[in-house]
Amino acid sequence: MSLKAKFYGAALILIATLTAAAPAFAHPHVWVTYKLTVDYDKGAVTGVNHVWSFDDAYTAMALEGLDKNNDGKYDQAELAELLKVNMDGLTDFNYFTVAKLGSTELAFSKPTEAHLEYANGILRLYFRLPLAKPVLADADGLNFSVFDPSYFIDFEPEKTDAVKLADAPQGCTATIIDPDAEKNDAEAKRLGDAMAQQFGAASVGFGSYKTIAVGCKKS
Repeated sequence: MSLKAKFYGAALILIATLTAAAPAFAHPHVWVTYKLTVDYDKGAVTGVNHVWSFDDAYTAMALEGLDKNNDGKYDQAELAELLKVNMDGLTDFNYFTVAKLGSTELAFSKPTEAHLEYANGILRLYFRLPLAKPVLADADGLNFSVFDPSYFIDFEPEKTDAVKLADAPQGCTATIIDPDAEKNDAEAKRLGDAMAQQFGAASVGFGSYKTIAVGCKKS
């Protein structure tokens, strides 16, 4: 069984079959929409809070057999095993989250506050991912990306309120950079080219995946 298979809980057999074939995929098999909150404390970025909402098909497979009392609901005790499988498996993929300061990739500490929630037909995973070392709020070139390089999972920000800042100093902002939108927007393309030149061509998110660029006015 592949490492990636561990992430899919109740769908282990199906996912193992798919992942054994090749390390990359032409199209996704799981869809996740996410919200991301950037945490600040005492003038520094300390980490991010994730909320991932899974698609209907994965939700149905993951929850199969977990409703032990057949009440149509899933409490934390019933979801505990699935949560453990998810979080253990995500470790091998750095939680599909990349943080960079310019072209330098930043390390994360172990996640905290992880839990699953099922409501209105949607399975959601919540967890906080602390930065190993806080980054000053006004540091240049801080950005985050949530993605699967194999494209097995399609990560997309929620259509509304996808990114928030918690306890940020005045003048801080977060911007989602969408390479696909840039193709039809000359000004956005100019901005993307400028950022790519500043951060380097290998900067995660530019030209490949949506990137969340975070910045604050210099004090």
